[in-house]
Amino acid sequence: MHNFIQPLLLFAPPVAGQAAPNPLIQIVPLVLIFIVFYFFMIRPQQKKQKDREKVLDSLKRGDKVVTIGGAHGTVAGIDTEKKTVLVQVSETTKIKFDRTAIANIEKQETSDKLTTKE
Repeated sequence: MHNFIQPLLLFAPPVAGQAAPNPLIQIVPLVLIFIVFYFFMIRPQQKKQKDREKVLDSLKRGDKVVTIGGAHGTVAGIDTEKKTVLVQVSETTKIKFDRTAIANIEKQETSDKLTTKE
């Protein structure tokens, strides 16, 4: 029974007369794959999430924002207990969004914008 289970665990076919392959040599590729996934996928995603949290924490009244639904507006109020943001989308319309629904904060440019003349 042991001769049948060991080759399955080591991902190698049973070979009569030869020494069993070193299990560390067979585990190394899996470890390398995990390391590559961590440095190219998991770690950048965690960094991106931390940056997003910093942006949402710096949100204040008067900021121009865009929601994940595409609504553009100005922050009229922030409720930190419920984690909601009141966004004014027009002079008379205010909509309450979850704080996580804010996609980004539009940067207010202080320089003159280029205008095109027709």
